[in-house]
Amino acid sequence: MIDIQLIRDNPELVKENIRKKFQDAKLPLVDEVAALDKENRETIQRADYLRSRRNSISKQIGALLAKGEKEKAQEAKDEVKSMQEELAELQQKEASLQEEIKTRMMKIPQIIDDSVPIGKDDSENKEIERFGEPVVPDYEIPYHVDIMESFNGIDLDSARKTSGAGFYYLKGDMARLHSAILSYARDFMIDRGFTYYIPPFMIRSGVVKGVMSFEEMENMMYKIEGEDLYLIGTSEHSMIGMFIDSILEEDSLPRTLTSYSPCFRKEVGAHGIEERGVYRIHQFEKQEMVAVCKPEDSMYWYNQLWKNTVDFFRTLDIPVRTLECCSGDLADLKVKSCDVEAWSPRQQKYFEVGSCSNLGDAQARRLGIRVKAEGKKNYFPHTLNNTVVAPPRMLIAFLENNLQEDGSVLIPKALSPYMGGMEKISR
Repeated sequence: MIDIQLIRDNPELVKENIRKKFQDAKLPLVDEVAALDKENRETIQRADYLRSRRNSISKQIGALLAKGEKEKAQEAKDEVKSMQEELAELQQKEASLQEEIKTRMMKIPQIIDDSVPIGKDDSENKEIERFGEPVVPDYEIPYHVDIMESFNGIDLDSARKTSGAGFYYLKGDMARLHSAILSYARDFMIDRGFTYYIPPFMIRSGVVKGVMSFEEMENMMYKIEGEDLYLIGTSEHSMIGMFIDSILEEDSLPRTLTSYSPCFRKEVGAHGIEERGVYRIHQFEKQEMVAVCKPEDSMYWYNQLWKNTVDFFRTLDIPVRTLECCSGDLADLKVKSCDVEAWSPRQQKYFEVGSCSNLGDAQARRLGIRVKAEGKKNYFPHTLNNTVVAPPRMLIAFLENNLQEDGSVLIPKALSPYMGGMEKISR
């Protein structure tokens, strides 16, 4: 959510930002907010005047009664009563106007960074840099489920019976590999100075509305029936949410956190749940990283976060690239974002394994997170998040890039201690 002062001072800048995101249907929201805000301020001004006038007249009533001027005192009482009735109406009007303003403000996208390329959708995202040499071996790389099945490591049929499409059972060495990657990711981030968390896996609606746009909420979140609780789609939601309505000391920033959680997603409006595969699914596990920092430091931390993911994948011998998200591919709360994509030898192309986002002060403003700074006014911090690793999707890249001609899978040196010293997985 942007600062309403921006709409007051520079509505054309807000409109131009909406055009850059190819969301012209939202342009009327700016004028609507401006008109409602003007009416709200006039309402507040009238209420303030009435309170001041009421207090002044109330003081006169006692003096009038003391002089025996009962008629004038009664007239003053009637005037105070009339003011109180109008004040009650104004208070209701003010609350209604503020709700109308907030509803519209929540739909107006965050002002994107000047460095964001302009484009309509993800087809216009820009490659920034590649890390590692993408290799296509001279032997066939099977589909990832076939690789897992060759180790008797996945059961999709049973999962369909218990839960439906978009779920899976991992077992044996594949399950162990999955857990090993998450444990390694945890220690990798701890070694980089991040504090490790295991957060709540369910959050209240107030937090959900604070951390994401309405569109994301509708397409992603599972609601717990009969309760004000949602299953998290990523641990970023509960990690940022833990600061709701809090005031942070400036010298406590930056807060750099890494968290493990299962993630639950409806995947409505996505490319579809695969009947056979674990690329897009309803349930998975993830190691996340989050930063809460001063506004002037947010671009530094943005670069640090995506580089952490690149470094993590390179220690596992997986070639990756970073892709700058264009304006039309940015969610409304994001100032800037890039995807980390891993190389797929089977498809001979890169695919997304993580996303790094700078959300500016949008989440902090929605959640009421402020920073107390000595000698200056409290301000909203910036929040950022990035995926460290999200198996089982990451397993696709791992298996394809480490698969050998004899069907075995090499275990990189960094991961070997988490696999009980194994150097490869054999059939």
